[in-house]
Amino acid sequence: MTLASLSWRLSAALALLCVSPWPQVHSALAPENEVPLRPTTWLPEGKLTSVTLPKGRTRRLYFTLKKKAPAMSLTVSPCDRPIEWSLAARTLKDKPLKNLQWSIKKSVPEVWWRGPGTEEKIHSFAGNAVDTYRGPSYPQASVYILRLRSKEYNTRATVSLHDGPGPSGTFPLLPADPQVHTLGVGMTSVTLSWAPSASVSSLPHPQKSYDYCVLVNSQQNYPSLCAARESMRQEKEKDQTQEKKERRGRVTVWPILKEWWWQQWDPEPQSPTSSHTDDHADLQCVCQGTESVCTVSELLPDTQYYFDVFVMDRLNGTSTAYKGTLARTHGEARVSTTALREGELRWVTFHDRGSNSAQFFNFRPRGWQQSGLLTLQSCGGGEKVKVTVSSKGQVLTSQDVGGELVHIWLRGSPSYLIHLEREGTTKSSSASTDLALPGGLMASVKMQTSSAYHRRGVPSLPSTLQIKSFNRLRGCNSVTLAWMGTEERSLYCVYRRKLGNGDPDAGGVSGLTAPCLGPESRSDTERVLCKYFQELNPRRAVTTAVIGGLEPGMAYVFDVYLMRRWGIPIKYASKMLKTRKEC
Repeated sequence: MTLASLSWRLSAALALLCVSPWPQVHSALAPENEVPLRPTTWLPEGKLTSVTLPKGRTRRLYFTLKKKAPAMSLTVSPCDRPIEWSLAARTLKDKPLKNLQWSIKKSVPEVWWRGPGTEEKIHSFAGNAVDTYRGPSYPQASVYILRLRSKEYNTRATVSLHDGPGPSGTFPLLPADPQVHTLGVGMTSVTLSWAPSASVSSLPHPQKSYDYCVLVNSQQNYPSLCAARESMRQEKEKDQTQEKKERRGRVTVWPILKEWWWQQWDPEPQSPTSSHTDDHADLQCVCQGTESVCTVSELLPDTQYYFDVFVMDRLNGTSTAYKGTLARTHGEARVSTTALREGELRWVTFHDRGSNSAQFFNFRPRGWQQSGLLTLQSCGGGEKVKVTVSSKGQVLTSQDVGGELVHIWLRGSPSYLIHLEREGTTKSSSASTDLALPGGLMASVKMQTSSAYHRRGVPSLPSTLQIKSFNRLRGCNSVTLAWMGTEERSLYCVYRRKLGNGDPDAGGVSGLTAPCLGPESRSDTERVLCKYFQELNPRRAVTTAVIGGLEPGMAYVFDVYLMRRWGIPIKYASKMLKTRKEC
C-alpha cells in the first residue's frame, strides 16, 4: 500500500466522521446550554405526549403559556422505572441579537440560551410514581423547560400539560382516600373495596367512559398501568425465550444455520411494536366496571398476593392507580397429628362405631438414609381399617389392615404422614370381638414404627405360624412344641396359661387367642422360656422346646412370640394341650 493511498483513506474516514448523522457525544467540558442542532420538541397543551428516555440522557421539552393563563398543571407519569424530572422557567432580559455571526443555523431554544437571561427552577421530582405540579404561571417567563432523565434504564414516560386553573381532565381523579381496603380474606378468595373516583361518580349513569381494573399478582404492587403491562410483557418474552431454547435443543443443526444465514442479510427483522394506546384487551382484569367492590377468586391457599386498582379513562386513554394492598390467603385446615417416637408401640383406638373416623401420625426416621419400617395389625375383628402413607403431599401406599401383620417399608423421605381410617363394620362382627380388646374398646390397631437404616427391606416372616405338638412326647409333666423360624437371628419366647379341669372354652380361650395380644399383655409368670434361633435354610428352620413343670391331667394354652428389635412381635397361633393323667 502506497503512502498516497493511505493518506486518501484517512481523509475519507475523517470526512465521514464530520458529516455522520449519528448524535455526537459532548465532552464533559461543554456547557449545559450547548445543544446539538436538532428539531425542538414542543409540548402541546391538553394532549398526551409519550417520551422515550434512553439511559443516562436528558430529554428536554419546551412549552409556552398564553398571556392570560393564570395557572398551569403538568403531569408526568413514568412507566416502569424511576425517573427524574424538573420544570424551569427561562426569562430573557433582551431579545436575541440578529447580527450574531454563527456559522450554522441554531434552533429557537438554543438562541434563547445563547442570549442573556435567567432561569428559575419551579419543581423537581424523582421516583416511579405519577407526579403533578400545579401552580401559577410566570408572566415574565419566555419559555418553560421540562427536563426528564432515567439514570439506569431505558424507559418511557407520559407528559400532559394543562393551561388554566383546576384539573385538566386528562387523567382520572383519585378520591381523598386512595387506599385499597381488604374486606375479607378466605382460603381461595379475597374481597376488596375502595372509595369511588370523582370522575366516575360525577358522570351520568348511561355514560361509561370510565372503568375500574383490578389486577392481582404474586410479586409486587405496580405504580401505574404501564408498569403492569411492561411486567406482563417481560414475563411473556421470558416464557417465549425459554420455549425457543427448548425448541432449539430438539432441532438439527441445519435449521439453526439457515436462521443464522438469513439474519446476516436481514439483521433487523421487523417485529410488531406494542401500541401504547388505550387497548385494554391485553389486560387480565379480574374485575372491570364501575363497581367499587371486587371479590378475587380461584387463589391458592396460604399464598401472598398483591392487588392493584386502576381507574381508566377510555376517551383519553389514561389511567390513575390507587394505592395497592396485599393479603395472604388462609391456609388449609391442618389436621392434628401425633408424633411417633422411635420404636414406640402404640394402640390406636376408634371409640365411635357409628361413623367413619380417622387419626393422623407423623414419623421422622433416624439416619441419613431416611428409611424406616411401619408395622400394623388390626385387633377389631369385624372392623375395616385402612392405612395411607404419604410424604410431601404425595401418597406412597394405601392398603387395608387386618389380623395379619402389615409391613410397610419407608424409604427416601425425611418425614412421613400416616393416616389411619376406620371405614366401617362388617355384618359378621360378633361379641367375641370385644373380648379381644383391652378395656372393651370398639376397634383397635396396633402400630409400631422404627428406623431401619441397617436393613435393606422388610424382615422375613416364618413360612407358617402354626405350633406343632408331638403326642408321643406328651407326658404327665411336660410337652414338646415345634415351630418354624426364619433365617434371621431372632428371639422366641414361649408363654403358657392353665385353663382348669372344666371345658377349655370356659377359661376364655377366645380371648387368649386374639392375634393382636402381644407379650406386653402377658404376665411375667406365664413366660416359661426364651431362646435365640437362626437357620439359613428356610426349609430347615424348625426349632423345638420342651415345656416342663406341668400338672398331670391339666389343660394349657401355649403361645409363641417372635421377638425382634423392630416391628410388632409376631404371635403364632395359640396351641391348647392337655397333659396325661397317668404315665
